[in-house]
Amino acid sequence: MMDRKEWLSLMATSNGARLAALWEAVGLTPDFTMLRQPEIGAVMVRGRAGGTGNAFNLGEMTVTRTSLRLADGTIGHGWCQGRDKTQARTIALVDALMQGHEAEMIETRIIAPLRTDRKARHTARAERAAATKVDFFTMARGDD
Repeated sequence: MMDRKEWLSLMATSNGARLAALWEAVGLTPDFTMLRQPEIGAVMVRGRAGGTGNAFNLGEMTVTRTSLRLADGTIGHGWCQGRDKTQARTIALVDALMQGHEAEMIETRIIAPLRTDRKARHTARAERAAATKVDFFTMARGDD
């Protein structure tokens, strides 16, 4: 089972339509109260020169966030890239349900397929990068 940070990260970077389809297939309609209506804003993206150097501000990225409370008191938070308020709300619902007794079912029917999708995206990206790889070599000149 993934920890909370991992499942939130997975959903935040997933395709919103795919997440919505998986959520719809589960068929749950939990009672909830919005604590923070979905709102769109920006966050500063930071980078590091060479991956280990000093941090610098790379630029801003649009994000959407929301928070809700299930009828049993469990609180869920949703953040996602872009302006998709429905995706943020779905992430918050899944987050809250993953903290309760539905966690195993949600893990199997939503989180595992999203993990498989992410792995396929990463593999496809690696294959595209490998196709452009150039191997340089040095030959001995034979100056005798």
